[in-house]
Amino acid sequence: MKVYHGSYSAIENIDFLFCRKRRDFGRGFYVTKIRLQAEYWAIRKGDDHDTQGIVTEFEFDDSFFEDKDLKVLRFCDYNENGLDFVVSNRTNNYEKQIHDYDIIEGPVADDDIATRVYDYIKKRVSKKQFLSELSKKEPTHQICFSTMQSLQALELNKNKVDAKTIKIDNDVIKTLMNAYKINEIEATKIYYKSKTYTKLADENSGFYKKHWKDIYEMLKIELRTKS
Repeated sequence: MKVYHGSYSAIENIDFLFCRKRRDFGRGFYVTKIRLQAEYWAIRKGDDHDTQGIVTEFEFDDSFFEDKDLKVLRFCDYNENGLDFVVSNRTNNYEKQIHDYDIIEGPVADDDIATRVYDYIKKRVSKKQFLSELSKKEPTHQICFSTMQSLQALELNKNKVDAKTIKIDNDVIKTLMNAYKINEIEATKIYYKSKTYTKLADENSGFYKKHWKDIYEMLKIELRTKS
């Protein structure tokens, strides 16, 4: 299975010392099978660090989900147990992990969801109401590798670090936001689901050599054709 990690720099070696705590599944190295999700995070992290974001691609051997030597937890979607697990990790004030799982898979608490998690912690929203809201969200996905042993399931694909197109991506998305008066999430979804981006991502097309304004013009034509 191809999985992706979006960050402000390419990942050559995974170091848990750089992994933040109080994440959904605790401290660990996070990837997703949804390319769009990783692209979005690459842009955000790049902006935060004033650099070009990078998406690093890995091969994940999902047979490790069934490995008897690893302790694995999987949530298909947000349910009561999943919510409780995320809340316990996000409110963990101790340096030590509160769980002993090697690999955890489940949906992502994005910005909107994270805000509602905080509201739930503060008892501003009920668990029933919170879970009802989540059922209407678009699918998200993440896998957290929490131990050194779990990292044996990941293999870095060194030929798939997308440094060539990320600057184009940033400029096109920002222009799309301004031109259509939409937010970053909406612009990101439109761009990465477009045929224009599919062609750009194909190295054989040579589109990555074009100026970002040329790519944006192609996208505008595509969007006009759809409307």
